[in-house]
Amino acid sequence: MIVVVAYGRILPREILELAPHGCLNVHYSLLPKYRGAAPAAWAIINDEEKSGVTTMKLVEKMDAGPILLQREIPLAANETQASLEAKLAPVGAALLLETIARLKAESITPRTQEERQATYAPMLKKEDGLIDWRLPAAVIERRVRGLNPWPSAYAHLKGKLLKVHRATVVKAEQTAAPGEVVRAEKGALWVAAGDGLLSLEEVQLENRKKMAAAEFLKGSRIEKGARL
Repeated sequence: MIVVVAYGRILPREILELAPHGCLNVHYSLLPKYRGAAPAAWAIINDEEKSGVTTMKLVEKMDAGPILLQREIPLAANETQASLEAKLAPVGAALLLETIARLKAESITPRTQEERQATYAPMLKKEDGLIDWRLPAAVIERRVRGLNPWPSAYAHLKGKLLKVHRATVVKAEQTAAPGEVVRAEKGALWVAAGDGLLSLEEVQLENRKKMAAAEFLKGSRIEKGARL
């Protein structure tokens, strides 16, 4: 058999039929949900409560082959793309070994995917990280986590790129315009969103190191009313 993990192309039929037991794939989602290149990131962005790993047989269509085995795991409230992938890796390794053993024992019945339930997790691009402050704060916060570590959520401050590595939603009323800094004192950097406020907890200004907001505010001249 041939085993494929995190390979971004569809294998041609001559490869799929090369090995007597076909080609197996380890995919970081509960198929048919989140077919595609970035399932961990999009599961977080879309506020899923669980994710998991699927082993499947490859066909000439992206992540659409018969399901062999699946394991699910819950998503933590502070889950990031990096932390979720770190959790899924050992699950995937163990599930692959179990899949191979059970295929050898002929104790797996492949299950056809339900096409009507299929969703997609397209490859991430750098521009996906640009924060749209018109979105609700909770949506932006999930994007910050889902895009960590790459491509990273980011905004622009005084013409320079500002990466946002960690953020939390602030439960407070606000009337400021989306992207407006409403607090930049006492270690707190709060920015207005389309609905609610976002506290930037860890940031990284262009050509500088990653730092906590409190440390960042000490060395930067950001005032209430500034725009991101």
